Amino acid sequence: MKREGFASLDEAIEALERHAGLIRSEGPLDEVGALRDFEPGEQVHARLELSTGGLLRGREAGVDVMGDGALVPYTGVIRKRRLEPRDGQRAFDAVREALR
Repeated sequence: MKREGFASLDEAIEALERHAGLIRSEGPLDEVGALRDFEPGEQVHARLELSTGGLLRGREAGVDVMGDGALVPYTGVIRKRRLEPRDGQRAFDAVREALR
């Protein structure tokens, strides 16, 4: 786990994009088998989160980088809810919008 601080939401989103790009450049994950097989698209390769505000009034959102390279934006931590980017919107735009 790594924590970073940023002066603005735009700086934080730029860093989120950079980190996601680095993780995706590692390539897809291998299939994992335990009680059942998990395809790369079912595995979370990395979870990148942004948090604003304080403990009681803060907001959280982020992006799951899936094992197949897909980006899944979400909001919340305890009650995590998947964000559905609008037409032409990227995952990072949906995260930015959720934190404004």
